[in-house]
Amino acid sequence: MKRAAIFTLLFIFVLFGAVVMAPNAHAKKIVVKFGHVAPPFHGQHQGCLAFAKYVEKKTNGKIDIKVFPMGQLGGERSMTEQVQSGTLQMAGITTAVLSNFVPQAALIDLPFIFPDRKTAYKTLDDKEFQKKFFSYFPKKGFIAIGWTENEFRDMTNSKRPIHKPSDLKGLKIRVMESPVYLDTFRQLGVQPVPMPFPEVYNALQQGVIDGQDNPLLTSVLMKFTEVNKYVTITHHILTECVIILNPDFWNTLSASEKKIFREAADICIKTNRKVNAELYKNKIWKVVEKKHIKVVKLTPEEREAFKKAMTPVYAKYKKIVGPDLFNLFVKKIEYYKTH
Repeated sequence: MKRAAIFTLLFIFVLFGAVVMAPNAHAKKIVVKFGHVAPPFHGQHQGCLAFAKYVEKKTNGKIDIKVFPMGQLGGERSMTEQVQSGTLQMAGITTAVLSNFVPQAALIDLPFIFPDRKTAYKTLDDKEFQKKFFSYFPKKGFIAIGWTENEFRDMTNSKRPIHKPSDLKGLKIRVMESPVYLDTFRQLGVQPVPMPFPEVYNALQQGVIDGQDNPLLTSVLMKFTEVNKYVTITHHILTECVIILNPDFWNTLSASEKKIFREAADICIKTNRKVNAELYKNKIWKVVEKKHIKVVKLTPEEREAFKKAMTPVYAKYKKIVGPDLFNLFVKKIEYYKTH
């Protein structure tokens, strides 16, 4: 009887332990919210999904990242503040918005600074530059670990073809509410009009504004090109987004988990860029041709004229971001132009 009783007690203890351990094991799973404003088909969202998939796989399901596109968690400024306060773990935020929190972020939005896509990507992926650039974020309440991307920005308007800076003089152009954007367009003689994105189409249609600047992909999908018949491929600013995390959340991760997050960030931007390139090449130009949209592609000489017009803007932001960071950035761009 004693032996049977002992086995019975052992069985009860094992059963009790299993019941207690099950919810504890479940409680250890970490659910992370990752917000951004791009639509689901866009490369940015696809990159974020690749980020989440990699983290889940490498942590054996311990960390489950839920991606929220289309500003479901709020606008970019709101999500930035949420990450800063700790109510949101992570987000992909444009440098234009981040520059209101981290002034050095404006560096990436300098107009006509990148001669081409290849140079831009090599510069942004350069480890020395990343380390320097991301070092400004912790003191402002963020951990930066990588990039997501919107696209190179172009211009549309209802008045005339744009070939040179003087062609823009006097036009009312909607721009993002960011200091570097406002300074850029003022320097070109434009009347910049900050305006919420959802209002742009009606404003163009009603003639409240003459044009707007956005990636061609966005302009076509949002039907801006239906009310703006002139399109100029300027590629004046590359709209990059930084993957930011709340420091308190970041510090709950182990060293190996932090490494996984950084690896996921590399996968994220590679996926992001690949999808964007496919959309740009295989979808957008077909729509442009089908709808007979008039497109001006700047020649290298025309683009250089725009860049020269930006000299005062470069001088101003060299002081704002600091000469060390500015000079490193320019040095990397010059290097990768030929490497």
